[in-house]
Amino acid sequence: MNWVKELCSLYDKNESLAGQVTKGRNNQTLILIPIFHTTVTAQVTVTIDADGNFLRAEQVPAEDKLTLIPVSEKSAARTTSPEAHPLCDNLKYLAGDYMDYIVPAKGKDFSEHHRLYMEGLKAWVDSKFSHKTVTAVYRYLVKNTLVKDLAGQGVLALDDGQKIIEKEKIQNVGQADAFVRFRVEYLWDGKESILSEGVKGKTNECWRDCTLQSAYIAYCRSQNRTAGLSYLTGETGAITYLHPKKIRNEGDGAKLISSNDGTYFTFRGRFSNKEEAFAIGYEDSQKAHNALKWVIRKQGKSWNSLCIVIWESDLNELPDWSASTDEVCSQYESWGDEEEGEAYMGTDPKTAARFQAAVAGYQKAVNINANSQTMLMAFDAATTGRLAIMACQGFSTSMYLKNLNQWHEDCGWLQPMYKNKDFYEYYGIVGIQDIAKLLYGTENKRDMELRGSSERMLSETSKRLLPCVLLGKPIPEDFVRLAIHRASSPVSYENDINWKRILALACSFVKKKNKEKDKEVWTVALNKESRDRSYLYGRLLAVADRIEYRTFITGENRETNAKRFMNGFSQHPFRTWKIIEERIQPYKEKLDMKEKLVYEHLIEEICWNFEDGDYEKTDALDGRYLLGFHNQAYALRKKEENKDE
Repeated sequence: MNWVKELCSLYDKNESLAGQVTKGRNNQTLILIPIFHTTVTAQVTVTIDADGNFLRAEQVPAEDKLTLIPVSEKSAARTTSPEAHPLCDNLKYLAGDYMDYIVPAKGKDFSEHHRLYMEGLKAWVDSKFSHKTVTAVYRYLVKNTLVKDLAGQGVLALDDGQKIIEKEKIQNVGQADAFVRFRVEYLWDGKESILSEGVKGKTNECWRDCTLQSAYIAYCRSQNRTAGLSYLTGETGAITYLHPKKIRNEGDGAKLISSNDGTYFTFRGRFSNKEEAFAIGYEDSQKAHNALKWVIRKQGKSWNSLCIVIWESDLNELPDWSASTDEVCSQYESWGDEEEGEAYMGTDPKTAARFQAAVAGYQKAVNINANSQTMLMAFDAATTGRLAIMACQGFSTSMYLKNLNQWHEDCGWLQPMYKNKDFYEYYGIVGIQDIAKLLYGTENKRDMELRGSSERMLSETSKRLLPCVLLGKPIPEDFVRLAIHRASSPVSYENDINWKRILALACSFVKKKNKEKDKEVWTVALNKESRDRSYLYGRLLAVADRIEYRTFITGENRETNAKRFMNGFSQHPFRTWKIIEERIQPYKEKLDMKEKLVYEHLIEEICWNFEDGDYEKTDALDGRYLLGFHNQAYALRKKEENKDE
């Protein structure tokens, strides 16, 4: 799968949106960046008129700080070496009077920064691709009064010696490092003229001006660039070895493509120089990276350093792979007809019909065509400078939906849930974030939370479960073992609902793992015919738990003997069952005779199902004992509820 080509195709399909500012998730600013541009965080807006006269300046509001600016090939990838942006830049590049207002460190001179900037700006102004905004900015900056004007407006704070106070900050950025953008105001009366204070006219914000963006793109294309063979298209043209950063977010310094290794020469042994290793067209690199940034901010998900993005070829909405069954159903089940779910009903009274009906409703409403493709990419960074592609997979959208449906069906179990302080149960599987919390989290009042360094476990959990959900890969063995271990220790939980949630998750994992390995199909319905040793012992434990629970008085809240001995029972069932059986005798006597006989007959019935020699074995139980425990406990609870009704 050529991911660069896929991203270029995504950009070409949506090129009409380039430069437009919209709102994405959580009301964040979303921009499909035009080629030869990037986004920065601006702190100061300077307003001038068409003749380059200063009008005013103000700090940028926090909600409007994301700014689209033109960049050169080198300035987009700059680090410590001075490389000026073509128009908007940091104060030290723009201000000709910058050195007059700072106390430079020993041997530090920023005059070169300003010289490089003015040379680049003048070259653009003098070209046939110039723009009135560029001309106005140049006319203003040649006056070398930027810092003076900002100080006069109160945007920059100066000390008694008329030097910029370094400790003062503008939106967490030192004053001397502030990023400046420009607004040009015109008075339109048939021709452009200077605006006087208080006179309204046309305002040209350089970061939103599509004509300015087009002018710069044309200017860049007119430049003589290094020509070579693009490994992407096989054509000869302008190529680049410098590629953009800010891929996962605006503060991301890691790059996907880089060949600046001049120390260890990691490409040697296969290639003699970086040109032989990899080269792609400059515009293709711009399109691919800008499309990737856009789609990540539009619909990507990030956990710690891990970033995962999935998109459909026509950017149709896709069901969230990381969401719980309940969340997906709540979003899409109203899109279809109620009758659509009936065709999916199976023999189990708790089937995945609700989820399947929701997906059917989604497909009907979105009208996914047969040629629809879905692209998956996942990124992570071990260092701050290099970004690795952890997954890259393209498949048909129908396959995406099929695999997603299979995950929710194979892991389907009865999941307890609190929502808005209300308790309810749904059939399916919890979301990826809840899986990480249940496996690695600690209790916080009612819920489970990931804390401190455990935050990275959310990233690791997502990374390892992604192939299981979308590619049908087997569930990791250690996840299953950990879920069983945690579910076998109810006494470790202060809140009973948290233990019930990890128990349900363990049942989901055990169910899926047994289907993968042995083609076994387990359901929430009690299997009275099963002769599996672990399953039968689990049923016995559930009966013992129910006997003691039935004797609780109103408001009593304590662990039953069955739950207190559950961990030991899972390791030594034959020996521990004798202890539990002795402990529940006094509680049996508290029951009325009819109910007591029902439980005794049930225990006898379960014991008769053991194969010869299985009951006395000293082997530890496998995860099926949790299925037996949950099935039997659910059956007894429902029987009691039906009797009360």
